Amino acid sequence: MPLKLSKFHLPSPSQLIISPALHVPCSTLFFSRRHLPSQRIMAAADSDCACTDATITGVYPSPISPPYPELSKEVELHRAMSAAARSGAYAISSKDIIFEDEWLVVVNKPSGIYCETLASSLSSCSRTSALQSNLHLANRLDRDTSGLMVITKSNKVAAKLVKAFTDHKIKKTYLAFCVGNAPVWEKIKVSSGHGRSKFGAWRVYSASDVGRVLPGGSLVKSMVTSFEVLSINRQGKFRGPNKHNMDELQSVIVQEKGTEGNETDEILVRAYPESGRTHQIRLHCQHLGFSIRGDVKYGGVHEWKGMDCDFHALHAESLSFEHPITGLLVFLIAPCPSWVSDVCFTTSEGYE
Repeated sequence: MPLKLSKFHLPSPSQLIISPALHVPCSTLFFSRRHLPSQRIMAAADSDCACTDATITGVYPSPISPPYPELSKEVELHRAMSAAARSGAYAISSKDIIFEDEWLVVVNKPSGIYCETLASSLSSCSRTSALQSNLHLANRLDRDTSGLMVITKSNKVAAKLVKAFTDHKIKKTYLAFCVGNAPVWEKIKVSSGHGRSKFGAWRVYSASDVGRVLPGGSLVKSMVTSFEVLSINRQGKFRGPNKHNMDELQSVIVQEKGTEGNETDEILVRAYPESGRTHQIRLHCQHLGFSIRGDVKYGGVHEWKGMDCDFHALHAESLSFEHPITGLLVFLIAPCPSWVSDVCFTTSEGYE
């Protein structure tokens, strides 16, 4: 007998998924045209075939990272207000520009500045004022994350670079000052799921949940980050990004809850994100037991050594990509923020 759904309880097409417990083949799933247009019927059936783990009764995968702490609401509001004031007064200087040619400009964004501020500030510069209407952000950084951002000067270049970022053809590294449990490994690759939970927060999910439907109708997506430890409690010497293959590493496939940090050790890590998920590095650091200092939303300390943390200590360190016009390889590195020297011995020879 066909499966009948009440019109008063009809879920959205992205949630029309049959539980294995019902033992109903996808080919026997029928809906009245009175409830769904033919196109939505086909979309729902496709979703049923692809995602058989959830159920039409609202059983969704459970996140394995904790929800946002209550303190984060107050901290985020204060930081947002401060960033709005700071962004309004911000004026880009020549030292902030890492690279520029006639097609694009790469800028070192300060912490606590909104991305859009950079484009508007650039429009007043002599070399870009005539191109104000064609300035586009090719990538974005969180408000409190510092580091490299690419701003294009034409629609054609913007389309090419945005696609390169979306297709993960641009290699990136980040530096993060973390507080928590010192890892016993030097390098590691972490693979997990990523998605929005019931209340809209970004959370870590088990790798086995990748492809399953979430409450908002989106899917759990794969999230992969490689890490290398640069320093633990100032024991270590800063070095540049690893130019060798980072694929041959000890691999962790996340299936359960991570380690809770003990707020004891200071760790400087470099992250090599392979996917480009929202808050990816912040989430994976939290899962590994060493949240980023100041990242209150994801378990980081708000105060450290008697001082309040105004930002989270995450820095978009380097970019490597093929120039969208010339085809030449472009490799760019931003200057290290001051907090790097607080946790690791650094020298000008750190980058090769």
